[in-house]
Amino acid sequence: MTQLESFASVNGRSLLREIYRELRYERQLGALEALAVCWRICTKEQELIRLTRRDVVVLHPLGILSGTKLWMEEVVNRFFYSVINAFVYAGAALLLLVVGLNRTGVIKAPSVVVAGIIIESLLLLLLFLVMYFTPPEEPDGKGQTPDGSVATEELLREIGEIGRDYAAMAVQLESIAESLTDLVERQDGMVHAMRESVNAAVNAVAPNPELMTSMQSTSVALNRFAEAVDALSKSMHIIEHEEVERLVRIELERLLSRRILESND
Repeated sequence: MTQLESFASVNGRSLLREIYRELRYERQLGALEALAVCWRICTKEQELIRLTRRDVVVLHPLGILSGTKLWMEEVVNRFFYSVINAFVYAGAALLLLVVGLNRTGVIKAPSVVVAGIIIESLLLLLLFLVMYFTPPEEPDGKGQTPDGSVATEELLREIGEIGRDYAAMAVQLESIAESLTDLVERQDGMVHAMRESVNAAVNAVAPNPELMTSMQSTSVALNRFAEAVDALSKSMHIIEHEEVERLVRIELERLLSRRILESND
């Protein structure tokens, strides 16, 4: 069992239209009988299972005035406006014919002309009532944002996330560049100091055992330094390769996100 607050809500109006279609087309009720049942549902009926196939309980019936107004808007106007409009045109055509025949003397009965005018006036009054109770436009859902706006917000959020990723990546690259610059400066200082040591050893007048030991130590230190420089160069290449892979992965994610969004649109 489903509970409905009132037929005046958006869901209630939609349910009322579905009930009329059920009565008129599924249960094959006549137009007047379907109108009568819908009017009863709009004004005072609470348990719809008595009149329809829907197990719905209306908590707050609208009453005679509000229920009739809703009945005119959602049933009469939506489903009988074209029929009433057609009767108005037919009455106008008959009225013109009667007036023309009366003016030409074919029919000499003023009462027929008066009756035609009265009938056309009543039809126009009925059309006025139906047009007066034109149903209001329904909103796009229960306050929700349309799909285009949702897609736009999601796209802007993803663009913001990509921008933050790029900013963080730029900061990391600047930090790596500063570290490499400092390392290169230290390496230049060490090479310059070793070159001066080698020149001093070569320019020695008479080498002695201590000088030979110092030169051997210097040679070992140079070998170690060369190995350290080689290891540092490999590490720099590895870091550069990983950074490039990270940039490529981020770019692919951004392209895939854009393709998915475009396909959804």
